[in-house]
Amino acid sequence: MTLARLAGVLALVASPAVAAETAGLPKPLSADTINAATFTDWRHRQDEAAAIAATAKADPTIGAIIDANQAVTPPSSSTETVPVTGAPGKVVEVPENSTDVPDQAALEEVDEPQEPDPFLVRLQVLLDRAHASPGVIDGFLGENTKKAIRAYEAMAGLAVDGEPDESLWQSLSRDGGQVVAEYTIAPEDEAPRYVKSLPEDYGELAKLDWLGFRGPAEMLAERFHMDEDLLKRLNPAADLAKAGTTILVTVPGATPEAKVTNIVVDKKAGELLAYDEAGRVVMAAPATIGSDAMPSPSGETMVEAIAPEPTYTYDPGKNFKQGNNDKAMTLPSGPNGPVGSMWIDLSKPTYGIHGTAAPDLVSKSASHGCVRLTNWDAETLSKLVEPKKTKVVFKEG
Repeated sequence: MTLARLAGVLALVASPAVAAETAGLPKPLSADTINAATFTDWRHRQDEAAAIAATAKADPTIGAIIDANQAVTPPSSSTETVPVTGAPGKVVEVPENSTDVPDQAALEEVDEPQEPDPFLVRLQVLLDRAHASPGVIDGFLGENTKKAIRAYEAMAGLAVDGEPDESLWQSLSRDGGQVVAEYTIAPEDEAPRYVKSLPEDYGELAKLDWLGFRGPAEMLAERFHMDEDLLKRLNPAADLAKAGTTILVTVPGATPEAKVTNIVVDKKAGELLAYDEAGRVVMAAPATIGSDAMPSPSGETMVEAIAPEPTYTYDPGKNFKQGNNDKAMTLPSGPNGPVGSMWIDLSKPTYGIHGTAAPDLVSKSASHGCVRLTNWDAETLSKLVEPKKTKVVFKEG
C-alpha cells in the first residue's frame, strides 16, 4: 500500500468529510494552487504524512508499506558513429551508449505519491529559472530535483543539504512571477513533422526523413521542460493539436547571460556544472555520465564543435551489428534521434555532450561514455560554450 493511498484510507476512516489535504495530500493541480503554493503548506503536509506513517506502523491491522528497489541494467558495449553537422568533413565516433537509447528497466522505481504536488511543481520551475535544472518538471521530489536543490544552495551560498527548507524557499521565492500560465497554441505549433511511430530497428529508422516528436503533447512538454503526464494532467480536456486552444504550461527560465569557460562533469554526482571566467556556477544540470562497462573519459578535454540536430551514422563494419542490419546507414536528425537535438563535440575522440529522446531517464539509466542531458539543457549549454575555448573536466568523485 502506498503512503498516498494509506493517507486517504485513514482520513476516510476518521471522517468521510475530511478534505484530502488534511490527510497529508496536496490540493488538486491548477494554475492557482501551483502559483500560490508555499513551503509552509508543503511542510505541513509532510508532517501529517509522517504522522500517518507512524500510525500505520503501530497498527497491526494495516498492511506494511514496502519500499521499491532501484532496477539496474548492464549497458551495451556496442559503438556507433555520429557525423557532426556544421563541421564540414568531420565525423565524430561515439560509443553507442552515448546515443542513450535507454532501457526502461533502468528507471528508478520509487513509492511516489499518486499525484504531482503543486508546491514541487513551483519549486522545480523556480530552480529551472535559477539555472539549477531539475531535468523534467514533474511535481515529484526525485533525485534530480534534489541535485538541483544542492546546486542552487551552493550557488546562493546556503547550507547544502539537497532538501526543501525555509532558507531555500525564502531565496527562491524572491522570484514572485507566475510559474504556470496560459499559452495559446499557435498555427506554427501545428507545423512540426510528427512521427507517430518510431521503430527500434535502425534499418526502419533510416527510411524516415526526420526523427521528430510523436505528437503535440511530447513537443509542448519538451518546449516547456515538462513531464508529458504533468502537461496532460493540467489540460485533461484540451485539444493539443488545434491552433487557438489555450492550455496551462510551466514558465521555465531563459538562457543565462554568461559565457562558460569551464565545465565540470561530476561522475559520482551525475551532474554537469558550467562556470564563467570568474568561477561562478552559471548552470547546473543532471546528467548521465558513462558506466562501469563504458566509462566516460578522465582528465581534461575541450569543446571542439557544436552540432545542432546531428544525424547518426550506423556502420556495423566498424562498430556493432544491430539485428539483421549489415550495411552502413545514416539515421536522420530530430529531437527523438539517438543523440537528441544537440551534439557538443569534445576534443577527446568519440566523446561529446548531447541530448536525448528520453528526458525522464537522464541520470537514471546508464550511459556508454558520453554525457547525456535533456535536449533543452544541451541546447542551453550549446549557447554558452565556445569551441576551442571552453574546457571540460571530468571529475572522478
